Amino acid sequence: MSGGHLQIIVCGAGPATDVDRLIEAAQERSWTAAITATAGALPFVDVPMIEELTGNPVRTSYQTQPNNQRALPHVDAVIIAPATYNTINKLALGVADTYPLTSAAELMGRGIPTVIIPFVNAALAARAPFQRAIVDLRAEGVRVLSGPDDNWEPHPPGTGPGIQALFPWQQAFQIAEQAADRRMHP
Repeated sequence: MSGGHLQIIVCGAGPATDVDRLIEAAQERSWTAAITATAGALPFVDVPMIEELTGNPVRTSYQTQPNNQRALPHVDAVIIAPATYNTINKLALGVADTYPLTSAAELMGRGIPTVIIPFVNAALAARAPFQRAIVDLRAEGVRVLSGPDDNWEPHPPGTGPGIQALFPWQQAFQIAEQAADRRMHP
């Protein structure tokens, strides 16, 4: 599929500084993109640069639009990345206490193809709540890039900065694009 719209939900973790790599991957395939950022993500992202690159405002909270019109285009795919331990657990439990979580939950409920790339350390990933969250999200049809099959696994505690450059932005976009294409052309 060429020419869709990608909604990116960014959480507060190191790879968020490189979210422009995901935007550029989408734009290379004639996709548009918009960013929704958690409050924790704001220190990591260059908001003016992202807004210039996408042509859309970085959304962090609910906003009323003139005439109650949608501010963003139709969404063809969602990527939540880097997804933190907290966001993944809340999303799986149905907690929608922030604009980014509510947006993700609604888009998933609409059946929009969703890809999540966790950025959590192995100690957090070993916890039962996180493991259940991954299983539950996958059961809902969400593609969670985590494990040997995805060549992306939780990192040892304290090593996040060293693997940030390896974050699979391109792989996530390819998966999201393929899922959007399958949805449009079953």
